[in-house]
Amino acid sequence: MALIELKAVSKIYRVGNQQVAAVQDFSLEVETGEFCVLAGPSGSGKTTLLNLIGCLDRPTSGEVWLAGQDVTRAGEKALADIRLNKIGFIFQAYNLIPVLTAAENAEFTLMLMGMAKKNRRQRVLELFSELGLDGLENRKPADLSGGQQQRVAIVRAMVAEPAVILADEPTASLDSQASEELMILMQKLNRERNATFIFSSHDPLVISHARRVIKLLDGHLEQEL
Repeated sequence: MALIELKAVSKIYRVGNQQVAAVQDFSLEVETGEFCVLAGPSGSGKTTLLNLIGCLDRPTSGEVWLAGQDVTRAGEKALADIRLNKIGFIFQAYNLIPVLTAAENAEFTLMLMGMAKKNRRQRVLELFSELGLDGLENRKPADLSGGQQQRVAIVRAMVAEPAVILADEPTASLDSQASEELMILMQKLNRERNATFIFSSHDPLVISHARRVIKLLDGHLEQEL
């Protein structure tokens, strides 16, 4: 059974008096441990698909399955639980909380899950060490570089060991060197922890590192490499 399955999914938005199809009759399967990218120009539907997989939005038609569960029919509370326990999010703007330290930001998901402070700090520090963040746990986001902030965001996304990590344009705010380092780091986590990654990106660097490239155009699958 695939970890993620989209079955003839469409998403239609109303803009004024018009209907705009962001995704049309799209089907996809993703297995555990994949490292894949939804690639395409702006407006191709890649972020919409990521939001549907991440249970941030619902399809207009079709079904979205995650870990054997039809999330299309889940209620709002169930969706919130799925997002908390099964999905890790990495945003292009990092979305770190300015008043919290790096470690507190990374622990945030575990805190929401009710894990004891000692246990969640230990788990976060292990990942900090693995991602080259030793000694930065007490710094605020404003005192970290863009690459360091994105690494903290990766720890936050991975620390609860979700079924899948979704990254929306993860290199958009980074220079080329930091982008390269970030992709190598996520490849390492994918390989050593069998973590499933799905990116949305039009960055050639991100696309070159993916093991599976799903090219989109106007909400349709154009090509798969």
